[in-house]
Amino acid sequence: MSNYFSENPDILYHFNKFDLKEIVELIEDSYTQSEKYSYAPTDYADAMENYRKILEVTGDLAGNYIAPNAAAVDEFGATLENGKVIYADGTKKALEVLSKAELMGMIIPREFGGINFPTTIYMMSVEIISRADASLMNIFGLQDIARTIAQFGDEDQKERYLPGFCRGDFTGAMALTEPDAGSDLQAVKLTAYQDEKGNWFLRGVKRFITNGNGEVLLVLARTEAGTKDARGLSMFVCNGDSTVVIRRIEHKLGIHGSPTCELQFNDTPAELVGQRRFGLLKYVIYLMNRARVGIGAQSLGIGQAAYEEALKYAKAREQFGTSIYNLPVIANMLIEMRITIEAHRTLFYDTCLWLDRKETYEIEIEKLKAQKKSFAEMNEKLKEASKILAFLTPLTKYFLSEGVNKIVYDSMQIHGGTGYMKEFKIEQLYRDARITNIYEGTSQMQVVAAAGGVLNDVVGEYISKWLSAGYKGSMQDLLKLLIDIRNIYSESLSFVKNKKDMSYQDIAMRELVEMYGDIYLGCLLLREANDDDNKRLFTAHRYILGAYSRAIKNKEVIRSGVYSDILHQDTILI
Repeated sequence: MSNYFSENPDILYHFNKFDLKEIVELIEDSYTQSEKYSYAPTDYADAMENYRKILEVTGDLAGNYIAPNAAAVDEFGATLENGKVIYADGTKKALEVLSKAELMGMIIPREFGGINFPTTIYMMSVEIISRADASLMNIFGLQDIARTIAQFGDEDQKERYLPGFCRGDFTGAMALTEPDAGSDLQAVKLTAYQDEKGNWFLRGVKRFITNGNGEVLLVLARTEAGTKDARGLSMFVCNGDSTVVIRRIEHKLGIHGSPTCELQFNDTPAELVGQRRFGLLKYVIYLMNRARVGIGAQSLGIGQAAYEEALKYAKAREQFGTSIYNLPVIANMLIEMRITIEAHRTLFYDTCLWLDRKETYEIEIEKLKAQKKSFAEMNEKLKEASKILAFLTPLTKYFLSEGVNKIVYDSMQIHGGTGYMKEFKIEQLYRDARITNIYEGTSQMQVVAAAGGVLNDVVGEYISKWLSAGYKGSMQDLLKLLIDIRNIYSESLSFVKNKKDMSYQDIAMRELVEMYGDIYLGCLLLREANDDDNKRLFTAHRYILGAYSRAIKNKEVIRSGVYSDILHQDTILI
């Protein structure tokens, strides 16, 4: 028996240090919901105990029911038969057991059948599910579709769609991408039009749609004839009925249990969600923020699984009269894998907390407006959370998805030739991980998205405060390293800006993002080590030393003039 929550010390560490007091008090309406719902918490301690119990259930289901079926799910995958997607048996059983455990509406209000959990707790469950079966996360994690309807849909839409999600009757999909509109969603062409009665219909094609066979689809469509930019796009909800034809499902490298569909909308009846013309500018941004954080959870889950496989194999495999676990070169690889996972988990749950703050503040402001009460103070909190989250979301997606690809690479290396064979789980994990730094925005797009925060030193006040705080003993040496990295970053940024060359700045952005992200994450880890009597010191020490060496390398790359080769690549290639 294996519980992926209670038997993971690092996950337990983060759960026990969460400070969700403000968030929980707001989403529980100062705990007055307990007057209407007997299962709602009566105070913060009660809420945290409830979250713990649900995560223990999730961990048990993941370790003992979902993970054992993951290999069969990968082998058989999802199939298309007579125009209908058929999930693998393991996927069907997993969704059934998750529905019975009432885990399919974790972030939906209780009035619609959900359990009203903070996003941070939900994302912890997404990480746990991802470790068991990364492809299942792509269905379980689509609770964000329901959350978007809860946030922006009208009351009738909420009543009709949300209970079905919570019961497990519905799964969802966000139908955004088209053959000619991938990262550039402004280029979406699928058309929404109205009949003489004002009813909306959808016509066009969407491609690479995760779980496109879902019963409820959120669709980005062009409502304003003649437009070619974001201002002509709106968001719609529709049923996956007979007017939505699944033309094909993609044959993919990995995550086989998750169907990726090409959809044709043939005058599909649909309903406008929220305001017209705000589809991309507001609602897709909301969806993508949550989706990118979800990929961070998926990356952590796959990384944890790959590390566990490498550790198990290294201890069992003997060469030269000893377990390869005892060979320093192997031990060092395992340590680096563990450090990466623990460091990235710290960044991830920090990002989740900021996401919870932003969305909770938005909901609270709407309540205050309805009550005709002042919301100025809450609005200032929202501005700060929005600004920080706009940087942390792409940074986290970039760091974690790139990180997991290195982890699975090293795990397969530790397995040697056997890891290349399908009999070993790492072969599947290696394939599953590869999509994480591609979908929901490639790593290159995440660098672009994080650039504004880096150039404007968006978390600079926090970094300065943390670097000027008092630290104990050997942590003083790590503090000095972080201050050095901060100075290296500042010198590199000034060097780039002084060139007054936007092309040079764009090319140097990856190195700047990495340096700035390392400073922020290094500070988080140092604070953890300082607060926990050195229990986290090893992780902080290894990560910050690595960050220092990366900063020196990135500085030299930026200043060396090597970018001139890239800027004049046409001449070089000729």
